[in-house]
Amino acid sequence: MGLRVREIIGIAANRFQEEGCLDPKLDAELLMMHLMKAERSWLFTHGSEILADETCEEYFRLADRRASGVPVQYIIGSQEFMGLRFYVDESVLIPRQDTELLVETALEELKTMKKPALGALEVLDLCTGSGAIAVSLAYYAPKIKVTATDLSVRALETAKKNAAAFRQNIAFFEGDLWEALPANEKKQKGKKQFDVICSNPPYIPSAVIDGLQREVKDHEPRLALDGGPEGMDLYRRIFEKVGWFLKPEGVLLLEIGHDQGDRITELAKEHGFAAEIRKDLAGHDRMAVCRR
Repeated sequence: MGLRVREIIGIAANRFQEEGCLDPKLDAELLMMHLMKAERSWLFTHGSEILADETCEEYFRLADRRASGVPVQYIIGSQEFMGLRFYVDESVLIPRQDTELLVETALEELKTMKKPALGALEVLDLCTGSGAIAVSLAYYAPKIKVTATDLSVRALETAKKNAAAFRQNIAFFEGDLWEALPANEKKQKGKKQFDVICSNPPYIPSAVIDGLQREVKDHEPRLALDGGPEGMDLYRRIFEKVGWFLKPEGVLLLEIGHDQGDRITELAKEHGFAAEIRKDLAGHDRMAVCRR
């Protein structure tokens, strides 16, 4: 005999709580919405509906995956970011709400910049992952030109899929940070300079990763997490050549770890930049706004 919608959600939520999932009820609801291809309002209007045995079995198969530690975003294949729903799988980091601060800041900066007589303002997203930053910027600032890079071929495939879903024309390049972009080594200058350079690079110290939630350490790509012994490796490499690719009046925006503000400020200073550290809604250091 089938179960009612609210009953099966309750069973899954209790199991998720026992397994230590952070948002057991929300995860159980998201799985049901995914299975039924329904919006949240459907849960309230159909809570007493009895589901067929086959539907219950399929739901519990999804619940088994979540209980084992697979993030719900990978199971349902999506995550909301900046009001847009992005496709995600285990090739990319799941976009976090904290990163919206970086996108919002970039959009604010772009509004203050004078559009060139020819062409458009240029934005670069390093370590694009799912493409959430690049696609969001292109979507909300349609007159800019966006370039995005990543070392992972699979991540770029996911980013391109998201760009296509929102009909955004973004130039994607594969490579390790600046190596993805053409440059004149003798002149120490990139073929193209950008008004805004954004990056949410890997910044978690290597030794810390194994102590993270199982959803993160066991399922999200380590390549997108591991920032080296101090979590600073990618930042050092970004600052080494950012001057080649950033316009003189341009701005570099970096997402950072909650305890990295002072070190980022010092690193920026060593390379001729002044860094303003901004905090997230929880009051933690979250991003650096860097200018020459």
